[in-house]
Amino acid sequence: MPVSVVFIADTHVPKRARDLPGPLWDRIEAADVVVHAGDWVDVALLDELTQRSRQLVGVHGNNDHGVLRERLPEVARVELDGVRIAVVHETGDAAGREQRCAARFPDVDVLVFGHSHIPWDTTASTGLRLLNPGSPTDRRRQPFATYLTATAEAGQLRDVALHRLPVRPPRR
Repeated sequence: MPVSVVFIADTHVPKRARDLPGPLWDRIEAADVVVHAGDWVDVALLDELTQRSRQLVGVHGNNDHGVLRERLPEVARVELDGVRIAVVHETGDAAGREQRCAARFPDVDVLVFGHSHIPWDTTASTGLRLLNPGSPTDRRRQPFATYLTATAEAGQLRDVALHRLPVRPPRR
């Protein structure tokens, strides 16, 4: 049975935005699984995502402290219809990332990460696919705020799509 997945990271709510964009909430509520690769900033978003998603997989990031670190691991793992996924916030410099991550996560098919706010989709020589959904609230130097969707089915991650969100002025 196909499993629909939404990948997000670096939400920084409420510091960079008051809330997640409406179109993203619609996707979250429709998805089978939501994966968050850290930098939540406030536990209120964790609580709301837990309530509004069918299944939530998340990790803490470098900007997450206190209760977020108590409730979320540094690394999370989940298998979705045969696709083995690991989630971590930081992977280090872009140079050598594929080789480093393939050595650190030899037993997974997909590694989801955040931290840079830069969308990323590459495959290591070992077959490990690395995905960074960017940020839906803090685009930094990117032209758009973003998130990813995909379908896990029969051991394959299919239909991976990067979604652009409307540009909003930064919160002051």
